[in-house]
Amino acid sequence: MSDDPKANGGAADPALDPADQRPIWSDDGDAPFDMGDDPEALDSETPIYAPRRSRKAKRVKKEKSASNETVEIIKTVVFALLIALVLRVLLFQPFTIPSASMEPNLYEGDYIVVSKWSYGYSKHSIPFSPPVFNGRILGKAPERGDIAVFKLPRDNKTDYIKRVIGLPGDKVQMIANKLYINGAPVQDVVVSRAQMADMFGPRAVTQLRETLPGGRTFMTQDFGPGGDLDDTPLYEVPAGHYFMMGDNRDNSIDSRVEMSAGVGMVPAENLVGKAEIIMFSWTPGASLFNPVSWFANVRFSRFFKILD
Repeated sequence: MSDDPKANGGAADPALDPADQRPIWSDDGDAPFDMGDDPEALDSETPIYAPRRSRKAKRVKKEKSASNETVEIIKTVVFALLIALVLRVLLFQPFTIPSASMEPNLYEGDYIVVSKWSYGYSKHSIPFSPPVFNGRILGKAPERGDIAVFKLPRDNKTDYIKRVIGLPGDKVQMIANKLYINGAPVQDVVVSRAQMADMFGPRAVTQLRETLPGGRTFMTQDFGPGGDLDDTPLYEVPAGHYFMMGDNRDNSIDSRVEMSAGVGMVPAENLVGKAEIIMFSWTPGASLFNPVSWFANVRFSRFFKILD
């Protein structure tokens, strides 16, 4: 007897009828594909593959992936800049010392960090000093002897760094190369004498330890009597202002020079912050674009030095 159902007069098995076969779908939901008329195609061991995606679909997916990656990079940069701005406005700000006016405590090439919260916040705490408000928020008066960064009163743009010598209501004067505050001479003690060569040629230089009213002690530098700022008028510091002087007494344009040509009295609003620490230091001649000069000009002894 034949095994063929038709040969035996029987009907064909409806389970094997191609019209009744169920469509096979891929896991991605693609349209069914033709398995042909072979019933063995339904065997459980036969692998089922999804149809290949078109090149256009792959290209679109890659473009979307690249676009998303670009957006993420931009967001990361924006967030980093915002964090840096907040830290700069509220906490710390770095500065570079550009001159010798604060020697022997700060040298040209010192990189310092200034605390912004020490005196509170004004419009000058924000980059470019936008006129968003007047006065100070959370203001705190500086102490006599602080090394302070401030905006030059005559332009409200240039950053200056000097020492706070006179407080509101004080009377300040230089007489015969001697500092007087409220009629009393400021105590000083000679620490060393030496010769120094500068743009004016070899000169005798004296370093002194000076003690301000209130007990603040620090080093100053002086080139002897006869300087332009060794004898001054009597200055009375108005309310809400401060009298600033450089530690290099004969090489500093400060409050001893009227505002039209120098610093004059510094309004409290112009204070930026208090100098706290020297982070790094290089002698003049170091260049950002010449790494060799970093090592040739570095001053390791000044790294992480706390300021008096």
